[in-house]
Amino acid sequence: MDVSATHRPRTAPSPDDSAARIAANLSAQLDELEKHGGYDVDDTLPRVVALEEAATAAGAERVRWQARLLRADLLDRRSDLADAVKLMWQAQAWAADNDCRPLLARAHMLLARTHLTMGDLSANLDHMLQAVDALDEGTGPAQHISYLVKLADAFADTGSMSEARKRYEQAERAAIGVDDISCRTMALNNYAYKECTLGDARRAQAVLERLREVSVASGWELDSSELDTFAHVRLRLGDYDAAEQMARQALARYATEKAESDAEAELLQTLATAQRCRGDLAAAQATLDESRRLCETHGLRLLAVRALQEQSELYAAARDFERAYATLHEYHLAEKDLRCEQREAQARNRQAVLEVQEARRQAETFRQQARHDPLTGLKNRRSVDERLPALLAQAQTDGTDVAVALLDLDHFKRVNDLRSHGTGDRVLVTVAELLENIPTGPSGFVARLGGEEFLVAITGTDLAGAAFRLEDLRRAVADHPWAQITGGLPVTVSVGVTAATAACTPATVLARADEALYTAKGEGRNRVCVGPSGPTLSQL
Repeated sequence: MDVSATHRPRTAPSPDDSAARIAANLSAQLDELEKHGGYDVDDTLPRVVALEEAATAAGAERVRWQARLLRADLLDRRSDLADAVKLMWQAQAWAADNDCRPLLARAHMLLARTHLTMGDLSANLDHMLQAVDALDEGTGPAQHISYLVKLADAFADTGSMSEARKRYEQAERAAIGVDDISCRTMALNNYAYKECTLGDARRAQAVLERLREVSVASGWELDSSELDTFAHVRLRLGDYDAAEQMARQALARYATEKAESDAEAELLQTLATAQRCRGDLAAAQATLDESRRLCETHGLRLLAVRALQEQSELYAAARDFERAYATLHEYHLAEKDLRCEQREAQARNRQAVLEVQEARRQAETFRQQARHDPLTGLKNRRSVDERLPALLAQAQTDGTDVAVALLDLDHFKRVNDLRSHGTGDRVLVTVAELLENIPTGPSGFVARLGGEEFLVAITGTDLAGAAFRLEDLRRAVADHPWAQITGGLPVTVSVGVTAATAACTPATVLARADEALYTAKGEGRNRVCVGPSGPTLSQL
């Protein structure tokens, strides 16, 4: 055994590696909760909040927004719509600003779902189009297929079944391509359900035959949602015995699944309709009563309204027309109230959007104010501290020519002392306007560093070219009609300019420019000096 090897010290992981591992671990936990968290919101929500706090503490910004988006999803499922929508819009804005396409796609998908819940079908479609558009090469096939199916559903809900069919077929082909039976059956199930809902039961039945063939060939056990679709289609085709059989199978399958909280109430309504159509009114009433109980327990407003419609049909089937009419009237009133609630929810959603947009505008305004000089509107020293290092790094990477100049107004104190500080401010603003006329190149900029000192960064030309541009500026300042502002006091500038080299840091390039500026002032002011100890422009 090599003893020295066994005692060799281990290399400690770098802080970046540790942070990346923490972020990856938190993200994986959120992914797992996202898969199953909708089944028990009250249990999942505090766990998501804890992961969000952990991501914040770890400085994992993307994971923090992943957690916030999942929190929004859960709040929406708990009917806390206002808070959910605000979080979704905030996450959408962050993802767009930071080009985080996976979160952008999910944010749009969740916003689509909330709009669907509120009855805003066009907004649902718009967000699903944006969600699919945000998917990139890193998107897993299952997620891509799922989003395609949701987009197809959105087209179908707006009545554009021809567009929906294209997406359902595309989703099925994609599922076949990756041999994903789950995604394929989901696509076929939704396809058939929407065909049935829009009145084409024969086409729906043809799609279901494909679904059945896939199930038999692969050994895939149909889930409660798929069996419910079979029941709906058989109802439309008038095969009530088969519809009831399928509805019972759906409920039996539901008992073995971890399904959404509203699924059982909806399955019971399908069974009640099948029983009524078969003439078994007592069984239908008992089934519907159980569905209504679940609706009340879980606050399922939409299904509760649908239950009233089925109750009216039941009374009519029993030839109790007075109660059938009264219940139908109650149904229409409840449906009207639901539409009002949906419109109010849409208004709250719009308000949430406006609040998020206003907050973004204010944040952008504050960001701009923090990086711009309030008097001249030029960039300030803070902006220089952010932009100059990036500019020098770019020069070192791709060889871009960068020249940095410092400008100082000559004898500016006399303007303030002999005229006024207001006059001095007007001079500074006018000089700033002249500075903005300098062609600084594609990534160059102009800034006021403070007092009467300015900085110009020029890209895309060599040092001599930059110096000639600055000489044009010097002449423009000297020749400006200052008399109407200063009452005869001259205004001139001294300029020191240097070129960034491969070894330059912001501190060194500014020091060289400052040395050149000092030389320009020492040689009589009102001139451009190329540094660090180079010639004046006239000597070039």
